[in-house]
Amino acid sequence: MATKPTGSNSKDSEEVKKPAISYWAKEKMECPVCHKMFEQEVMHKGGGRMIAGNLTDELHRNFEPSKKFGRVYPLIYEIGCCPKCNAAFFWKDFTDIKDKVSFDRIQQDEERRKKAVDAIFPYYNLRESRTLFDGAAMYYLALLTYDKVDLAYAPTFKRAEISLRLAWLCKDLERVCPGHNYEYVSQVFYRKALFFYQQTLINETGRIETIENVGNFGPDVDKNYGYDGVIYLCGLLEYKYGQTEDESLRLKKLDEYKRAIARIFGLGKSSKSKPGPLLEVARSLYDKLTEELSSNNIFSDDDE
Repeated sequence: MATKPTGSNSKDSEEVKKPAISYWAKEKMECPVCHKMFEQEVMHKGGGRMIAGNLTDELHRNFEPSKKFGRVYPLIYEIGCCPKCNAAFFWKDFTDIKDKVSFDRIQQDEERRKKAVDAIFPYYNLRESRTLFDGAAMYYLALLTYDKVDLAYAPTFKRAEISLRLAWLCKDLERVCPGHNYEYVSQVFYRKALFFYQQTLINETGRIETIENVGNFGPDVDKNYGYDGVIYLCGLLEYKYGQTEDESLRLKKLDEYKRAIARIFGLGKSSKSKPGPLLEVARSLYDKLTEELSSNNIFSDDDE
């Protein structure tokens, strides 16, 4: 579908002498799937590498480029990937997941996983310092890897978060190297994120899959917006990327999320128990949902 971008984000341009953004950890990681050891790439902290920019309505933190380091993408260092079998996880799950059946399924799925990623991110590299392109490929490998992980390890939520981050990374790829169809790919991952976030709530409320052991709900690396953030993202993604063919179904879903946001955030009124930025974007979404529903003569009980 796409070719590997060249130009400003290629390895050749990134290898121009610049201060290091990442380093190789002294201790190697053992892949729980194929049991091979591989090096861990870790992002340096501090030193002006991360200059926080604006927070989007998707709770995505943009980071400003600096003269010393250029543009940095902290997200790409959150995923580890075994260069032998292409199994990819959040770094913590390389040691936290202990399910042989899951590992067997992942191993048996190796070739399909590689082919799927090659179709969108060809020529990615898992052995050198990662680029934005390599990082996106690793996230897609992780999305496919978690498809085979037991429900005890909250794979549905992790696939939701991974899909949303993939959408962001693909938008970054389109920006730095336009003309490779990554804007289209980004939209595909947004829709996947919508499905997995909503399925997370269905599984949690139906006691099919618990997310109690999820330590950080993200969705980005700078803040943890918790379970409330998950509900907010379900409503936001439905509003921005949900289906539009069935208008009555769309309005029904938007009304449901408007009610949910109203319950959680008290119709957007100030609350010390909620993170400020989340309150702000939730209030904005509530107003947008109200406007669209009102224009279609749909009124909730909480409408004043």
